Amino acid sequence: MNDKSKIWMDGKFVDWNDAKIHVLTHGLHYATAVFEGIRCYKTKEGPAIFRLEEHMKRLLNSCKMYHMTLQYSEKDLTEAIIETIKINKIKDCYIRPICYYGYGKMGVNPLPNKVSTSIALWTWEDHIHTVGNKGMRVIFSSWTRIDSKSLPIHAKATANYANSALARIEAIKSGVDEAIMLNMSGMVVEGTAENIFMVKDEILITPPITSGALDGITRSSVLSIAEHLGINFQIRDISRDELYYADEVFLTGTAAEIKSIGEIDKIIISNGKTGKIATKLQNSYYQIVHGNNEKFKKWLTYIN
Repeated sequence: MNDKSKIWMDGKFVDWNDAKIHVLTHGLHYATAVFEGIRCYKTKEGPAIFRLEEHMKRLLNSCKMYHMTLQYSEKDLTEAIIETIKINKIKDCYIRPICYYGYGKMGVNPLPNKVSTSIALWTWEDHIHTVGNKGMRVIFSSWTRIDSKSLPIHAKATANYANSALARIEAIKSGVDEAIMLNMSGMVVEGTAENIFMVKDEILITPPITSGALDGITRSSVLSIAEHLGINFQIRDISRDELYYADEVFLTGTAAEIKSIGEIDKIIISNGKTGKIATKLQNSYYQIVHGNNEKFKKWLTYIN
């Protein structure tokens, strides 16, 4: 995006460079903010937002967990996202709505402060760049994934991502692409910003959301696509060592889409390349998001 782009802030469009908040904004100091990551894709029928309704419901549920009283309804915010895409005349983008306790009274208690909402969008290049069908190189993080005894893990809150950021920094400084996080029980949870799947003996397996994983919308989509393609799947806990001898491992998320892992802790997975089942799921996913699968067109909100 450029400085001519517009960002929606509390009902008004402002220029990209003028989308500013006060340095004493509560959400900046105490991580009292929730957000969504949504994709809009170019299709033959124009731009289309993928699973907008599900994303908006999750945003409102996240707000509920943080006792946020929004000035806008789900319908208002849905229309604002569509208008933001229209005014920026963009056909393919990443969308970031964020709700946050704003400037007002300082201190841990956010409740005296107004809740503000902004919507920005941009073109997101490869979330994690890989070449051809080569998989990512990852490590297991030394940081444990937060659990529901500490924070509401199913709220997509900025506070949760401080945990993720430390794990991603650890991965980058170790010379790899990404980190896998374990929960307090030592079971596999997710990547730093993606859900995780493995394949063993042609069965697709992913941890339950009770493990501490985010109830990911791409995760849900992959499970529905797997069912449609006749791929058997299980939702169960995964131990760390299972990933080392899995036939395939891949991550899913709005930004990452479906991204294969080729190496974990220097152990090669699936010859270091994207596996057979991940490839099938990727191909189907890309057909769906670009409007080329009638069965799943209900997942798309077209921008007229």
